[in-house]
Amino acid sequence: MVEKSHTTGFWPSLYDPFRNVSTRMADWFAPASEASANGDGYSISLELPGVAEKDVSVTVDDGVVTVKGEKHSEKEEKGDSWYFSERQFGSFSRSFRLPPEADPAAVRADLKDGVLSISIGKKQAAPEKGATEIPISVK
Repeated sequence: MVEKSHTTGFWPSLYDPFRNVSTRMADWFAPASEASANGDGYSISLELPGVAEKDVSVTVDDGVVTVKGEKHSEKEEKGDSWYFSERQFGSFSRSFRLPPEADPAAVRADLKDGVLSISIGKKQAAPEKGATEIPISVK
């Protein structure tokens, strides 16, 4: 069994549960996603229910597709003798490294019914290296 050293003192162990709070919060706001490949290229889908197009950005930089945005959610209910209000706000960011054969110039993004669909084409195959015969025209 591994135990903590008592030389670190009492106070550092008191803060252990709070060390990764920001990472856990970021994961909570991060949208669920899935990525796949097919013969024509690659696709990425992210679930963004209730997120408007103006609140989402998709960028490609140095072989990485990054999706950033903000979630806004407000709920308000009233009754004769009660009132309930709940608000959630937060930003998110997800990044996906592209494989070498992906074409960063052939990226398309569509937002429909709360699902952001990103498609990435593949680069055209370069001609094989080696000698190429050049036809000679006779004049």
